[in-house]
Amino acid sequence: MRIRVKGVILAAVCLSAVDPAWADSISAQDRDEIARLRSARGFAAEETSPLLEQVNKAGERGLPVEPLANKVKEGLAKGIDPKRIDPVLRQMVTHFESAQEVLREAGTRGVAEGNRRVAVEALAEAFSRGATAEEVRELTRLSQDGKQRVTQESLAAAAKSLAVMKEGKIASKEGVALVGEGMRQGYKPSELLDLSREVKRRGGEFREGRANIRSLQERVRRGERGDRLFRNEHGDSGGGDHGDRGGNADHGERVRDDRGGRSERSGGGHGGRDH
Repeated sequence: MRIRVKGVILAAVCLSAVDPAWADSISAQDRDEIARLRSARGFAAEETSPLLEQVNKAGERGLPVEPLANKVKEGLAKGIDPKRIDPVLRQMVTHFESAQEVLREAGTRGVAEGNRRVAVEALAEAFSRGATAEEVRELTRLSQDGKQRVTQESLAAAAKSLAVMKEGKIASKEGVALVGEGMRQGYKPSELLDLSREVKRRGGEFREGRANIRSLQERVRRGERGDRLFRNEHGDSGGGDHGDRGGNADHGERVRDDRGGRSERSGGGHGGRDH
């Protein structure tokens, strides 16, 4: 029993270890820009110091620094009190930590590393939009016997696709099964995202029984590609509401603009939400 406990502790230590090559810190350019924005908005240096410390500590743990710095800059540019930016930053760090841990775990199960930074940011966004670590673990398991080797990037894209489906009120179990089947059949990340957007757009049809996720999954299993799944008799996919693309990929974190009391997104500078 003692040996098993030591083994668990050793495994936990290995998972929590940070490769020194991943460590990073806020750039001099970002520091200068934050100082300029702080001064322009009339905030004292002491008010933004905790934010800079948060960013640097995250970088020391191998977490992405640039999106955190961008969050600080965008918040200050909108005149948002640093105290209101702080919890948003902490939530982003939490999502990055969760993403990093799950991706490390996936690596022990045969998932190739790929572009680690992109994968961590994409998976963190998926978590912010409703995906869970357990769902990602299940996607990892389902992809094991797929046609192509899964990378961290493709796993993160799959998790993001699942999150989009869940935004359309698709049940977790059905969404995981459909996305997992797409991974097994070698769907590219862009194909999974397009599939998820279309499922989200038609969410009402699935909830009302006019369409069925399981039958869609079966068609994917038979090898149908995503661009053919929703074509009608005229060969038209029906367009598609890509409203979930809008805004910044800021992990869904919001801060309130002190000037107008209106909820604003303090974007993370990642670009479009679903790309």
